[in-house]
Parts: sequence; structure tokens; C-alpha cells
Amino acid sequence: MIQGPIHPFAYDSFQKQAIEHIERGTSLLVAAPTGSGKTVLADYVIEKSLSQGQRVIYTSPIKALSNQKFRDFSQRYPNAVGILTGDVTIHATAPLVIMTTEIYRNTLLEDPQRLSSYAWVIFDEVHYLDNPERGTVWEEAILFTPAHIRLLCLSATIPNVEEFAQWIRFVHQQPVAVVQETQRPVPLSFTFQCQNVFLDDLQELKRVGYRFSEDARRWRSYSHGRRHALKPNRLDALVHELREQQQLPCIYFTFGRRRAEDLAWEMSSTPLTNPEERAELLRIYDDLCGRFQVRQDRSAAALRPLIERGVGFHHAGMLPTLKEVIERCFTSRLMKMIVTTETFALGINMPARSVVLDTLKKRSGGGFELLKRREFLQMSGRAGRRGMDEAGFVYLRINPQHVSFPEVQNLLNGNPEPVRSRFNTSYATLLNLYREHGKGLLEFFPKTLYAFQTSGDQLRKGLEGMQQKLDLLKALGYLTSEGLTAKGEFASWIYGYELLIAELYSHYNLATLDAISLAALMTAVVYEPRPGTAAGKSHHLTKRLSELCRKPLSRIHQAELRFHIHPKTKTPFFHLSHAVEAWMARCPFEKLTRYCDADEGEIVRYLRMTIQLLRQLSEIPQGDLTLRGNAKKALERINRDVVDAEAQLRLG
Repeated sequence: MIQGPIHPFAYDSFQKQAIEHIERGTSLLVAAPTGSGKTVLADYVIEKSLSQGQRVIYTSPIKALSNQKFRDFSQRYPNAVGILTGDVTIHATAPLVIMTTEIYRNTLLEDPQRLSSYAWVIFDEVHYLDNPERGTVWEEAILFTPAHIRLLCLSATIPNVEEFAQWIRFVHQQPVAVVQETQRPVPLSFTFQCQNVFLDDLQELKRVGYRFSEDARRWRSYSHGRRHALKPNRLDALVHELREQQQLPCIYFTFGRRRAEDLAWEMSSTPLTNPEERAELLRIYDDLCGRFQVRQDRSAAALRPLIERGVGFHHAGMLPTLKEVIERCFTSRLMKMIVTTETFALGINMPARSVVLDTLKKRSGGGFELLKRREFLQMSGRAGRRGMDEAGFVYLRINPQHVSFPEVQNLLNGNPEPVRSRFNTSYATLLNLYREHGKGLLEFFPKTLYAFQTSGDQLRKGLEGMQQKLDLLKALGYLTSEGLTAKGEFASWIYGYELLIAELYSHYNLATLDAISLAALMTAVVYEPRPGTAAGKSHHLTKRLSELCRKPLSRIHQAELRFHIHPKTKTPFFHLSHAVEAWMARCPFEKLTRYCDADEGEIVRYLRMTIQLLRQLSEIPQGDLTLRGNAKKALERINRDVVDAEAQLRLG
């Protein structure tokens, strides 16, 4: 038992129950509402392990959360914390290492011996296993975790938590305890802004908000022969309500970058700070801009009048350093309102007294769909600060034209969606497994969550999907009955982009590309344009690289069609090529937007992803020395100023 308290407060009953299992060394799955105190259990595992000379890995779904955890734990355990996120490597052999889940999974496949001295792995936000694009990584990470490592899985409330735990027990053949909590220590109170009226009761919402429309899809209705238009919800009325009810600071969630900015400027027409708060907030903002070296940035200067009025915005299109400045201003409690997109709800510790949801539907594919119950709980759960607020206050802005009353009811009272497997293992994962197990790798398929949750034809199709990928890899020369070929060994190091890069390496002189061309090509490989993004003017580099990719990509896609593999290998997009070329020629960052149709934050994100890919190329043992050298040169030329994630972390 740990001597002395880790936290300055009494533990809740579910935390005590979980700690008892941790003390017994039992793997544990904890499902509890956002804001209920799951992180306390991660703290406990870390403290216990480090005090006993054991090592711990902490995984998270997003780099921003990884960075935050690195800072938090580094303050508590100086010189004992490391971080590995692909674009950042600090103290990689520390007793406590923060990793993105992808890096942890890759380590399990490439060099599991590196993990021999670790006692626990913590999976934060483990329900992310349900994510359509990245959920496979979580499933593989749990599946391949060595038997000597205990698991602490922290999840939002999910209805099939026991099924999830049964799968982990089946995989690891060890006990896995389940601790569930359904109540928040800070209860939530819901208010509906509908037809510009504030209502605190669902039945009142139905009677008043929907009185002119039984079907929410109708935007006009009749009563006694008269036509009634629905009243719009006014933003100034909402801000006034929040101020009058003393429910600031507030996180306002919306689902678009431009809308986040527009709303922030609109609500700033009325200052939310008094003169003393204004002066102190500006001092903090200016100091942070200086520390993070964005004082001369145009975006930072443009934001200053907004900050002065106690309002900020936060989205993926902003510079990462500027986002961090905004986050710290908000945690000072002097910024009264932050308008942000939904990723802000994922784990980042930014509690507020109240939360506003701009709408209950978001764009999906070609239309709009209702928020998932789990998404709704994640965002609304940011309301109410433990130890500071007696309740959290959630405001839902409802337009009866767009959302029906039953849909509102379901979001408030329905069950969260169960976690379902998204298993679709990558070519690189299969190559790593084939190296170790040969054809026997198919024997691990019955251990997947996918197999655990399915049966019959669906189960058969899942196994066939793996076999089809192996058949493709054999047909394209990545493996033989004896093992991996040289091309297969090369591809096994590159997750997600392995086929195109390996084909270019093996058949199309990838090693002859200079550093600039290599960087532009790798950026095109990782880049995914947002809907409506302009491709920009074609220039010599774009044309040359696009032509270089045409034949190998066609060969891959034809093979994937032949073997019925979906989704097919991603096509490279060269929208940022001109900007990459300019950046590597030492162009100032603030001028890069001239060369592409992308926000500053988007450019940084993809350049950092490029760095991660170039680092893999520079370290491939089987790689051509010239290629490795050019990849290292390209990495060093890209990784500077605001793009340098490690420098940003060290500034913190």
C-alpha cells in the first residue's frame, strides 16, 4: 500500500474499489462519466509503480493530450518522464513514458523486448477503439500487450463494458476487474434555448419549443389558420443568460472552424471581463505569446482584442502554439468564454462551469446526423468543476426545424452506443506478424474483438479479409512461403502508407529524390484535403512527383481490386507541395498560406506528420543509405520554428 495520500481529497467509492484491484495487481477496466475522476486511478498506478521501481506506459488518443500529460507528470516526477509521439522523442527510456497509442502498437510489433521492464500500461479514452479510422490500433495494442504487463483501461460510460472486459480476459487469460460509475460528483443541469426562450424541463420544451411543429423537419406550421415562423435563438440572449445566472466560464462547442471564429467575435460585442480582469488577462496573454514565440504572429495580434473582452476560440486550423496560449488563458479562469470544436472535449483538462452545444447535429458525409450519445456525454461532461461548482450547467441550442423532440429525448436519456470492433489491420502489421509467425499469424484472428463480437458469415468475411491482404502482399512480392522479402522488410516499418512508399522505393528510384522532393512527396502521401479545398496551381515539383506516383499507385489499386480489399490505398494529394518547397527554402512561416489553400494549424499538422514519416525512413535498417540520408536532411530542414513540436514542448 502507498504510504500517504496522493491526492488532497477523499476518494469516491468507485475509486476506492478500483484502487483495491490495483493494489492486488489486477488489470482493470473503469467506465465512468466524463469529469468523474478516472484520472485519479492513472495517478495511483503511476505513483505505486514508480515508488516500487517499476515502469509505466501511458497511452492517449491525441498528441495534445499526450503533451499535456507529459507536462503534468514532469512537474510531479522531474527527470522521470519521457514522451514518444512520432514527431517528439524525449527521454524515451524514462520510467514513465507517455505515448500515442500508435507508437505503443508499433513498439509491440517491432521491438517488444523494449517493454520487458514495464509493469503497467494505461489506455486513456479506451472507448476510442470504436473510432472508424483509428480503432484498429487500440484493438491491436491490447491484443499484443505482453502477458507480464497489467492494463488499466479508462473509458467513458459504455453499455457493453462487461463484454469488453470478457474479451480482454480471453486474450490475456488473466483476471480483469470491472469498475463502473454512473453518477458524476458534480451533477449536470440542462437548459434548452429554443425559439429564443430558456427552458429547464423536457416537457416544457415540448410544450413551448415545439408547439407549432410536431415534426421537427417542418419549418412552418399553422394554428387557427395563421402561419407561424419559428423564432431564431439569439446569441446575445444566450450570453446575457450565462452572465445573469453566473454560469461563466463557459465552453461553447460548435462543429466548424469558421463558425467558431464568427461566434467568438459576435459574442465579444459585450465585454465579459471587468477592467481588473481585462488587464490581468492581457498580461497573461502577452507573456504566453512571448514564451511561445508567437508575439509577432498575425493571428496572435488579431486575437488580442477578442482576448481583452474575455473571449477566445480554439480549433485545428490554428497554430498549435497559439492554441496552447488560448488553453492556458482559459485555465486562468479570467477568460470567460472559449468557442471550440469537438476535439477540445477529448481528454484535455479544461473544466468550466457551463457548456453550450451550438447544435445537436453535425456534418457527416453529404448531410447532417444527430450527435452520438457518447459524443454528447463527452462534451456536456466538461461542465462543472469538481471542488468548485455545486453543479455543471449545459445549454442546448435547439432548432425544431432541424432536430425532433424524440431525438432530443434520446440524447438526454438514451443509452450510450456500445463499443464495436473496427478491426481492419494494416499491411505493415501483417508483415510484422508474418515475420514472427508465418502463416500461423491467422491464428491470432480469433483473439480479436472483431471475432469476439461476430459470428457466422461476418466472422468468415473478416478472416477472408486478412487472407486477401496476405495474398496481395505475396502477389506484389512482399512475402514468400519462407518469410518477408527485402521489400516486405522495408514496408513493415511504415504504417498506413507502406505499399506506395515501398513500391516507389523498390521500383521507381525513391532513393534518388533530393531532400526537397522527398519531403514534398511524403507530405502528399499523408495529406488529406478537407472538402472544398483548392488544389492550387500545378508547378514543376507537383507534376514530377504526381507522375512518379501514377504507375505504382495504379498497380496497387489494381491488386486491391483483384483481391477485393477495401478501403484502397490512399492517393497522394499534392496541395501542399509548393508550400513545402518554400518552407524548405527558409520561407517565413506566415507567408506559407500564399502557396496553398490551408490554415496555419493544418500546415503544421501535416508537416509534423511528414516529419514522423521521414523519421521512419531515416531509421529503416533495410533502407538504402542514400534514402536514409536524404530523409534525415529533409527532416532537419522541415523541423524548425513553429513546426518543431519538441521545441514547443520544452518551452512549456
